[in-house]
Parts: sequence; structure tokens; C-alpha cells
Amino acid sequence: MVRVLIVDDSLLLRERLCCRLGSIEGIEIAGKAGDVPGGIETFRRVNPDVVVLDLLMPGGSGIDVLEAIKRERPATIVVILTNHPLPQLRKRSQQAGAEYFFDKTQEFGKVAEVLRGVVKNRLHIEG
Repeated sequence: MVRVLIVDDSLLLRERLCCRLGSIEGIEIAGKAGDVPGGIETFRRVNPDVVVLDLLMPGGSGIDVLEAIKRERPATIVVILTNHPLPQLRKRSQQAGAEYFFDKTQEFGKVAEVLRGVVKNRLHIEG
């Protein structure tokens, strides 16, 4: 089972992601958070394999969450999903360790594709 944490300030988007990702066999939604402090606290509490992370949220930047994740558990896969896909944010996210960077409006569906791939890879390794 691949455990996923969703960190985004939009309740609607969190629920949409939960429905979409939670319907994928092999995915468990381990937690949700709506701001930076909650994202870091929930990450520490639920120990997810994958974090889907927004960049612009109350309480700081998603980069703060990303840096905490990579400092504490570098093997955690981080998928940035943002409404602000600026080149400088993409570069900063990659430098901080994000494996994926997607535009919410254009690439929302790619998150599910990535997670299907993570599940398939996990089954292959464990199988």
C-alpha cells in the first residue's frame, strides 16, 4: 500500500484529490493538511510514501514543507501541484528535491498517473 499525504489550502482540491487518488488500487490517503504548519506536522505523524504539495499556502511556502520532508525522510516522493507553474518556482522546487512539478489547471491528471506508476513500481519491487 502506498500512503499519500495531500497538503493544499483548498478544501475543494483536497477532497477532489482524495476521491481521485483514493480510488486507485494500492493507494491509501494517509492524511490531509491545509497549511504549512499542518503539512509538516501531519507528515511527521502519518509517515507517507508520497506527498502531493501546493506551493502557496497560509503559514509559509510549500517549499518549507518540501525542505522539511527531504531533510527528515529523503526517500519520500514529493509531487508539487500548483496554480503558479513559474519557471523559477519549478527550479526552486527541483533544487529542494521535488520529483514532480505540475500545473493544477493543465496537468491535474498527471498526479494520478504518477501514483499509478509508484504503486506499480512498489508491487514490482515487493513482488
